Amino acid sequence: MERGHPRRWAILAVLCLAVFVVSIDTTVLNVALPTMSRELGAGTEELQWIVDAYTLVLAGVLLTAGSLSDRFGRKKMLMVGLAVFGIASGLGAFAQEPWQVIAARGLMGVGGSFFMPGTLSILVHVFSPEERASAIGRWGAVTALGMVLGPLLGGLLLEHFWWGAVFVLNVPVVVLALIGVGWIVPESSDPVARRADLPGTVLSTVGMGGVLFGVISAPTRGWGSGIVLTALIGGLVVLALFFLRQATAKEPMLDLRLMFSRQFLGASGTMAFLMFSLLGGAFVVTQQLQLVLDFSPMSAGLATVPLAAAIVVSSPLSPLVARAIGARITIALGLATMAAGLGVLAFFAPGAGYPPVAVGLVLLGAGMGLAVAPVNDVLMSAGPPESSGRLSAMNDTVQELGSAFGIAVIGSVLALAYGDALPGTVPAGMRHSLGEAADAVHGMPPSRPVRCSARPTVPSPTA
Repeated sequence: MERGHPRRWAILAVLCLAVFVVSIDTTVLNVALPTMSRELGAGTEELQWIVDAYTLVLAGVLLTAGSLSDRFGRKKMLMVGLAVFGIASGLGAFAQEPWQVIAARGLMGVGGSFFMPGTLSILVHVFSPEERASAIGRWGAVTALGMVLGPLLGGLLLEHFWWGAVFVLNVPVVVLALIGVGWIVPESSDPVARRADLPGTVLSTVGMGGVLFGVISAPTRGWGSGIVLTALIGGLVVLALFFLRQATAKEPMLDLRLMFSRQFLGASGTMAFLMFSLLGGAFVVTQQLQLVLDFSPMSAGLATVPLAAAIVVSSPLSPLVARAIGARITIALGLATMAAGLGVLAFFAPGAGYPPVAVGLVLLGAGMGLAVAPVNDVLMSAGPPESSGRLSAMNDTVQELGSAFGIAVIGSVLALAYGDALPGTVPAGMRHSLGEAADAVHGMPPSRPVRCSARPTVPSPTA
């Protein structure tokens, strides 16, 4: 039986280190925003873009980065992306103005987009088919773990250092990852040399950027806002032109037959729902812990540890379960477990304190850990190994879209449900969100009928 690269497990450790730092950065700034607002004088919209610039650029450039990775070498692009990410992190840490932080976050998104596809595509080449599911499961668990642990690490750093520490944290990790990649990771690329598709590059970046801009702007501006609708419709139109370009180009960036195959569509759609549920559920829980149960940012971060622990425990078990009962049943079991967790959070957690929240988080994490490995394995098996960079980029793009839609849609539903539940006598300034209500009632005498248990820690749902 083919065993793969002799140092494949060390390569996996290095790649997981790289993907961990970029996944952390998706959520690590959440708890630092109030401090940055005070010290940088950033307004609500500027704080929103400090968070969203990273996701917007990352998702917008991913398809292009995956294609370039296949063409010029996955190891080479991985190291370039890490270097850009580390430099941008250093610039962000010592920024003096909000626009400088936003620019640094955008540059970090460029770096992340170039090394994220490389991590998964390299795994396809160094592991045998028998071990690949196990390796991908660990890779996927680290990705989800970084997103979940981001707020906790941010809270720990803010307890002892200044806000720039959430950026400085990336630099030594990136240096270690660069050394490891340069030392043990082998180079690989598509043996068929392809010319750069400049029109496809522009269309994919603009189209994805437009869709993501609309999605991440919807919770604060409203889904019916002219800006949101223009971005969403414009992005979809540009993406349609991108697919038309790919269908007619002699050397397209993407193989549309592969992308629209039943295997890829099924796996990518499932991945989108997984990330939608994980990030959307975590968003609501974070709001509940801080604004309803009166947890501090640090305590709220610690309270989400059951979610991370469940992912860590269930992910290594997933390949074993898949071999015993099959990948499809394992994925279905993971989805059902996540649904049970969301059901606990929806029907038992409100008004019952923290214990039901912990149970719901454990179920949510266990389901995620069970499903993510077989889903990624099925997705990366949808095409030949030489297209692994593009497959990985499409997988990462789907994850970013699922995450963004999860926060945007569930955040919008949460805000709508909150507003509808209030009596008509409540002032309009308190109807938009629980966070704004907390601001409005802060300092009111205890005798007043409106009460909120904590001040807000985020300026908008996207934060």
